Amino acid sequence: MILLSHPTGNANVRHAALGLQRADLLGEFWTCLSFNETPILRKILPRSVSGQLRRRSFPKELSPRMRSFPFREIVRLLAPRAGLPSLVRHETGPFSIDAVYHSLDRKISARLASGRFQGVYAYEDGAEESFRVAGKHGFLRLYDLPIGYWRAARNILTEEAAREPQWASTLTAINDGPEKTERKDSELRQADLVFVASTFTLKTLDEAPDFRGTVAVIPYGAPVLDHAPGTRPGAKPVSKRLRVLFAGSLGQRKGLSYLFEACRKLKGALEVTVIGARPQAPCAALDRELANVRWIPSCTHAEVLSEMASHDVFVFPSLFEGFGLVLLEAMAMGLPVITTPNTAAPDLIDDGVEGFIVPIRSPESIAEKLELLMREPDRLNEMSARARRRALEHTWERYEQTLVAGITSALANR
Repeated sequence: MILLSHPTGNANVRHAALGLQRADLLGEFWTCLSFNETPILRKILPRSVSGQLRRRSFPKELSPRMRSFPFREIVRLLAPRAGLPSLVRHETGPFSIDAVYHSLDRKISARLASGRFQGVYAYEDGAEESFRVAGKHGFLRLYDLPIGYWRAARNILTEEAAREPQWASTLTAINDGPEKTERKDSELRQADLVFVASTFTLKTLDEAPDFRGTVAVIPYGAPVLDHAPGTRPGAKPVSKRLRVLFAGSLGQRKGLSYLFEACRKLKGALEVTVIGARPQAPCAALDRELANVRWIPSCTHAEVLSEMASHDVFVFPSLFEGFGLVLLEAMAMGLPVITTPNTAAPDLIDDGVEGFIVPIRSPESIAEKLELLMREPDRLNEMSARARRRALEHTWERYEQTLVAGITSALANR
């Protein structure tokens, strides 16, 4: 049996847990906050709070295996609202995301000492202590690296901070201290099997010193839609301008300045929507850009999909991405994507068929592709249909089955 852990439990974590549960391999699933909304809570809590908590709900199928430890995570979520940002300060705050990860890791390492498991499945930044104890007991150590290796990220993002200094405050990963980066390397060294979601993430491991571990590439899945395959998922309103959408964290790692620059080159021909929350660190350049587009700070997942259905193209010019799940979600909603090779795009699309792969830091290339789609509406429609069909090939069921097959094989070869 496998003990699976993750403090926040995003979509890929949920499906890893479901895959293990359905294969009768899930011993326990540990997380911080598991929220099951009731009608009473829906009435009491502000919509913004209940919406955030709703993202921490899990399928009932997992309930018998779940263990949650919510206190530290709840304080982390509420501290900025309460005017206590020092509590969540990067790395050093007692309720920072790092502290949350480490606290759960310590609890899991104590649980593993019971010896009742065959392995532990943990994610980057939350595995060091768990893996140390698992190694003493001879348990299988399964490591999930959801974004590229940190040295590769630092090289690109440090260069970016010098190139676009007005956006540097949003590049928080370059501020990771030596203790945090050594922890990442320690986790990687101890892992018996590493799971990544894209060939780009796999390539970044070339920069990991002395890493000789086994790596499996398993792409994530697209959302299951309630419309028939081949139909347009949502009625798009008539518009004379191309409707461009971006969704994701609002930092320069996503290549945001290049998106905005590309859109300025086609000013007046586009309707631009940006979905995402401002980073904690102030960024005047970002504030100026957001004032000139339709900006939605927060959406439920259903609302994001609805926005995708009412747009024409999804632009995601990320500089460094482990996968970019929004790419598959946009494709499932019938949007061609314009993105970079530093995402899962080379694994998901053929350039010029379901979307376009453009170089990083190239607003000219983004503008060129947007202008092409404006000039050729028939091509836009054909790419939309092809994007939907390609998304259907990447299901969460396929992800679960492939992941379980890899874990089962690793257990058999112990």
